[in-house]
Amino acid sequence: MIRGFLAGWVVVLLSGCSSISYYSQLADGQWQLLRAREPVAEVIADPTRPQPLRDHLVQAQKARMFASEHLHLPDNQSYRLYADIGRPYVVWNVFATQEFSLSPENHCFPIAGCVAYRGYYSQGAARGEAALLRQRGMDVSIGGVEAYSTLGWFNDPIMSSMMHWGDERLATLIFHELAHQRFYVKDDTEFNESFATFVEQEGTRQWRVARGLAPLGDSMLRQRDQFTRLILDTRKRLETLYAQPLSAEAMRQAKAAQFERLRQDYRQLRDSQWAGDKRYDAWINQPMNNARLLPFGLYDQWVPAFAALFKQEGGDWVRFYAAVERMGQLPVGARKTALRQLESVAP
Repeated sequence: MIRGFLAGWVVVLLSGCSSISYYSQLADGQWQLLRAREPVAEVIADPTRPQPLRDHLVQAQKARMFASEHLHLPDNQSYRLYADIGRPYVVWNVFATQEFSLSPENHCFPIAGCVAYRGYYSQGAARGEAALLRQRGMDVSIGGVEAYSTLGWFNDPIMSSMMHWGDERLATLIFHELAHQRFYVKDDTEFNESFATFVEQEGTRQWRVARGLAPLGDSMLRQRDQFTRLILDTRKRLETLYAQPLSAEAMRQAKAAQFERLRQDYRQLRDSQWAGDKRYDAWINQPMNNARLLPFGLYDQWVPAFAALFKQEGGDWVRFYAAVERMGQLPVGARKTALRQLESVAP
């Protein structure tokens, strides 16, 4: 899920004595990851390794080559290394908001800037942090992360946590993480993640074309977009609600009503347009709060704007990246205005 996570030991060197225990686990987690790396070519050539792993890595290296040669993403040793980390996620990110706010609790680092979460290499540590935040009356959510980018500070490996979703999912993760290496703006998680998500989606579309595969089914893409729109629409209604001068109890009741409306709208959409496809049921049926909606605002907010910019630049990746860099250099207010203008003409 959120991948612009700076290498822990770099943070330690630059952050002084603040939150020593937190930075210590970052340093240790990153160091263990670096130690676990080995060249992908050696794993593929090793007959003692499981054949499915070797086959998966062969396909991953084809996607890695495509990323640099066709998507013009960085050509370095990242994702040409492999690390078996022995757990389903590399980190667990803790998201938090105030009870009546959709603004994330940001955490700031000297190089990466401010990000909308805190990352933990241990699920237990993430749960402990979440419990403390809940005691403070905050809305909290924990999300497991399959991969993250060190923004070029290290050669990031393909991790065993990235290997559970098939060849195409692994390719999309590689495209996404390399996009963070290609360009990154401090203190703007929405910009960074939406940019990387667009590169992931368009890169995957082109990767399928290059292999002679049919595009992803229109129904699957439509469901993804419609589900995302439901969440973003709910965010907008909640933002309007939280700006009203209501008592805390009245606000809580109205907030609960909005989440119930989200579930009802989802079920109506599922049953009337998706032929009862339940792929999002597990997510929608979990306890709901503001923090659970944060990733949708971070990863999806500006994807249509970047799609419009890509089209505006003639589908040329080099020109597109140059335009993204120019936008990233704008003051934050002007940057958001430019994104809104693009969004208004999005295909």
